Amino acid sequence: MNNRNKFAISLVALGLLLIAGVQSAFIVQEKEQVIITQFGKPVGNAITEPGMYFKIPIIQQANFFEKRYMEWDGDPNQVPTKDKKFIFVDTYARWQITDPLLFFKRLTNERGAQSRLDDILDGETRNFVANHDLEELVRNSNRTPLEVDSSLVIERDSLVHIFTGREKIQEMIIASSNLQTADLGIKVLDFRFKRINYVGEVQSQVFERMKSERYRIADKFRSEGSGEASKINGEKERELKRIQSEAIRDAEEIKGKADAEAANIYAEAYNQSTQSRELYGFIKSMETLQKTLDDKTSVVLSTNSELYRYLKDY
Repeated sequence: MNNRNKFAISLVALGLLLIAGVQSAFIVQEKEQVIITQFGKPVGNAITEPGMYFKIPIIQQANFFEKRYMEWDGDPNQVPTKDKKFIFVDTYARWQITDPLLFFKRLTNERGAQSRLDDILDGETRNFVANHDLEELVRNSNRTPLEVDSSLVIERDSLVHIFTGREKIQEMIIASSNLQTADLGIKVLDFRFKRINYVGEVQSQVFERMKSERYRIADKFRSEGSGEASKINGEKERELKRIQSEAIRDAEEIKGKADAEAANIYAEAYNQSTQSRELYGFIKSMETLQKTLDDKTSVVLSTNSELYRYLKDY
């Protein structure tokens, strides 16, 4: 064998060694975990720590899986509640591979896990929605009115007592789902109702009921406002009449006082002197004669008459 052939064989051997070295070494990142399989069967324990590792090239294969939390997004489903209300329920969840070896044996890969979670979470969602009323699914606590209001009697649906609540139902779905995923090497970490809404057929009926409820409340407020307005107008008329009667009374009192004052002034003026009284009596007597006598009237006067006294004197 000449030197040229030896050199070629050496190059081929070196290339095979390099290929074997490249295929045997692999790196595990912080976010990854690995299962080594040999002819499709797991070998050894799962590799969960980051670093560089080695395997037998060609014979063994490294299967990488996520170590981080993963998302599950459910499809919106039409589900009846306990109180026979049909609703669309849209959900999502977070899950994690907790046992890579068991996960590989039972589910093989993440696509298989997602499919299995569809069956588990969708089924548990249907079960718990069907066993609770709609108010339990959308609220977490009871509502306590701060003060007594007549409108609260009309809106009685908002005061339905809550025994479980949305948050507790979500926790129950997580616990029930994890009982079924315990032998799959995965764990459901979080579950939430992303959206809850009425189906189209029921939604229009609900909107109509809400509008009629609002109309009834508005009519009630208008009726109360009309009654209050009538009450205010009645009080206004009553107060107006009271003010007018008091004004008339005060005016009469003022007139009476004025007449009395005038009479007092006349009396004082009349009593000031005898001459004034005589002059006043004479003037009044003459005015009486002027009004009662004319050139065709004959008068018979007694000597004791006041008119005769003035005629005799003057």
